Amino acid sequence: MVALKINGREHKVEAEPDTPLLFVLRDTLGLTGTKYGCGIGQCGACTVLLDGQAIRSCQLPIDSAGDQAITTIEAIEADPVGRRVVEAWVGIEVPQCGYCQSGQVMAATGLLKQTSKPTDSDIADAMTNLCRCGTYNSIAAAVRRAAA
Repeated sequence: MVALKINGREHKVEAEPDTPLLFVLRDTLGLTGTKYGCGIGQCGACTVLLDGQAIRSCQLPIDSAGDQAITTIEAIEADPVGRRVVEAWVGIEVPQCGYCQSGQVMAATGLLKQTSKPTDSDIADAMTNLCRCGTYNSIAAAVRRAAA
C-alpha cells in the first residue's frame, strides 16, 4: 500500500513501489487527463506537477513521490497560475488535435511557478514536450500571455 497526495487528497493505492505514477493515475485512480505517449520520458504527454515542478510521470516510481503534492490536469484550474495558463491556452486557441496539451499546460504551469516572467530562452528550455501538430509558436505565445 502506497499513500499519494494527488490533487489535494490522499489516495492509498495497491501497487508495486516501482510502478510508474502514470499508470497509477490512469489505471488505478481513473485520472485519464494525464496521457501515455512514449513511455520513456521523451514526449511529455504524461507531465504532472510534483510540488509545483513539472515531471514526467511515466518515469517516476510511486515510491519516489513520497509525501510530495502531485497535481494533475484535472485539478490545474484550482491553482491560480494553472488557471492563467488554461485561460491563455483557450484565448490563443493553442490545441489542434489536443493529445499533448494536458502535458503542455502542466509544463507551462511548472515553468511559471519557477520563473514568473520567463524569457523566450526560458520558455524554449522548459517547453520540451513534443507536439505532433507543431503548435510550438502558439504554445510559446500562450506562455507569454499567461506570464503577462
